[in-house]
Amino acid sequence: MSAVAPDGRKMLRLEVRNAQTPIERKPEWIKTRAKMGPEYTKMQALVKSEGLHTVCQEAGCPNIYECWEDREATFLIGGDQCTRRCDFCQIDTGKPAALDLDEPRRVGESVVTMNLNYATITGVARDDLEDGGAWLYAETVRQIHAQTAERAEGFTKVELLIPDFNAVPEQLAEVFSSRPEVLAHNVETVPRIFKRIRPGFRYERSLEVITRAREAGLVTKSNLILGMGEEREEVSQALRDLHDAGCELITITQYLRPSPRHHPVERWVKPHEFVELKDEADQIGYAGVMSGPLVRSSYRAGRLFQQAMDRRRATGEQSVAAQSV
Repeated sequence: MSAVAPDGRKMLRLEVRNAQTPIERKPEWIKTRAKMGPEYTKMQALVKSEGLHTVCQEAGCPNIYECWEDREATFLIGGDQCTRRCDFCQIDTGKPAALDLDEPRRVGESVVTMNLNYATITGVARDDLEDGGAWLYAETVRQIHAQTAERAEGFTKVELLIPDFNAVPEQLAEVFSSRPEVLAHNVETVPRIFKRIRPGFRYERSLEVITRAREAGLVTKSNLILGMGEEREEVSQALRDLHDAGCELITITQYLRPSPRHHPVERWVKPHEFVELKDEADQIGYAGVMSGPLVRSSYRAGRLFQQAMDRRRATGEQSVAAQSV
């Protein structure tokens, strides 16, 4: 096995060790069927003709047919080089390019062109920037809200999936001030293996980000990836930890290994366990839960947001985002 990664850099020792385990064969339940409805077909033609770029298409997301049918899409901001490395993530780690100050406007234009009902914005960690990239995330939300303010069907709702910004209060405040409809920060795994899987993050710090977002009045969301070495009870505890921290929406998914350089799949979680985990999360008190082998954190995001708003109306809790436009 070559010790050189596809991008030409020398592989990390962890990557060399990971590569000693061959890519696992997926079980029969890890499969999708292409259901191309009329909205998906129109969206696909539009994206191609306009030269637009979405994570949905470029990452080969298995849920693209359903999401595009609902006029929902995901965009990646901040470049294609992350300053941190998570052992499950296919985004390259390295020195990012200079900040593109015009990117938020262009993303807003893409959202307008695609006539989206709901846009998820995610991005890389930018520890190289003084503000950690907080302005970039916030400005992208502001641009989407502003550019879709006169949309006949109503302005485009935005879900902002953020890194932790090291929990720096000023950086989080900048992001929260843009009032995304949903503020998502993914914990991804359980405390025991967290440092090995996400060495640039800390479990407690991620919980703190969610707590601060909830305190700011934002709808909060997170994600757990299964199959990286966690135990069943640890997943239950993580669900309780997240809910106690103020998390309202949760997605639970199966880890799929992007390449031999990434963490091997420790186990294939069977469909019935995802059903059990959904029931458990409902009982814990989450407003919305999506749990399944091919669920991704942005899957049916608009529907989950609506469930959170329905819960808030029932309990009398206000959302600052609902008043933002």
